[in-house]
Amino acid sequence: MTARITFLLLAALVICAMVVVASQHKARKLYVELQKYQAVAKQLEVEWGQLQLEQGTWATHARVERIATRELNMRLPAAGRVEVVQPPRIVGQP
Repeated sequence: MTARITFLLLAALVICAMVVVASQHKARKLYVELQKYQAVAKQLEVEWGQLQLEQGTWATHARVERIATRELNMRLPAAGRVEVVQPPRIVGQP
């Protein structure tokens, strides 16, 4: 009877050890995968920052005005041709 209990405890111990090893292996694999995704996320953040800087450069007033005058032949209207349009007043607002 004692030998049987010892055998069962030994079998349970071996099974538990195998489960621990398997879970550690899976945890390591998941950690490596997490590191890969974090590296991708960091690279995307860098790229996003670069795109924001590029957008700011492309949208500067001086650049837009230069393209409008050189490529689209646009000019500022004469002062007498400028009209200021007031937004409509909403009833109940001062």
